[in-house]
Amino acid sequence: MRITQRLSIDDLGLAGEMLRRGQLVAFPTETVYGLGADAFQPEAVRNIYLAKGRPSDNPLIVHLGSFDQLTEVAMDLPALAARLIDRFWPGPLTLVLRKTDRVSDLVSGNLNTVAVRMPNHPIALELLQRAQTPVVAPSANRSGRPSATHWQSVLEDLEGRIDGVILGESTSIGLESTVLDLTQSVPCILRAGAITAEELRDVCPDVRHASETSHENELRKSPGTRHRHYQPTAMVLLDCARTSHGAHPITKDPRLLHKKIAWIGLGNPPALDWLVMEPCSSVEVYARRVYAFFREMDHLGIEVIVCSLVDEAGIGLALNDRLNRAANDRI
Repeated sequence: MRITQRLSIDDLGLAGEMLRRGQLVAFPTETVYGLGADAFQPEAVRNIYLAKGRPSDNPLIVHLGSFDQLTEVAMDLPALAARLIDRFWPGPLTLVLRKTDRVSDLVSGNLNTVAVRMPNHPIALELLQRAQTPVVAPSANRSGRPSATHWQSVLEDLEGRIDGVILGESTSIGLESTVLDLTQSVPCILRAGAITAEELRDVCPDVRHASETSHENELRKSPGTRHRHYQPTAMVLLDCARTSHGAHPITKDPRLLHKKIAWIGLGNPPALDWLVMEPCSSVEVYARRVYAFFREMDHLGIEVIVCSLVDEAGIGLALNDRLNRAANDRI
């Protein structure tokens, strides 16, 4: 078993050196914590899949510390890419582009495309610049588990499996980046995130959303779209009721009977014997808290977590997507 070093922000030079040596280092971004490895070292990339227990056909996102690195991993860049980069980078937007020969099939999930972004986080950017190489960085958690939004959750899942973790603050957005495919004639959102379709349409008015009925070859270009994701040990149920007359429908759900139950959402919960209730003041707060809440409830032995769905405006679309995947469509 490896010794996982706790690294402070004063250790970013060491962390960059560790990445160059082929080691695995977890670090904060504005979205969630990422698990980094040198994108050009196949053995290091392979170790990410092993540490996470991640399916090998689930591609990794390459993170850049400078704009000059983009042409090392992507080619045949459409003019639209430059406009999107100018508007949204650094930031929570991942672009799917044609990959160069330097990008191995391990990174791309055996596809001819590569997913790329530049994070908008001072620690992440300095680390990437110190590493002097593009860095693949999926979420720093065991595959299928809720993503890590603070370093303690990274260690909960990956202690002894990785070489280091940077002890930064909790992440500010809390959900993974938007993934936009630019290899098709019409730009396609493969995964919803903090950069919304409305914002993207300011730059590319014809952008569309991939649906769950999309061809698998389209969805497989992005992580987080096909495999089991974001699930705590507790059963997650979704509350889609907007208004109700009399008793709230979920109060009669037999799956809640004689169970340790918790609730998270907007507004006030239905009248039940909740062990934990977390009303969120906004969709943004809800998105930032949900993964950590899942993990906290597992520590408390909660058996069922009820999550209220939200209006699909702004980051609400991404939040509902993650809740649906965590619940496996249990309404």
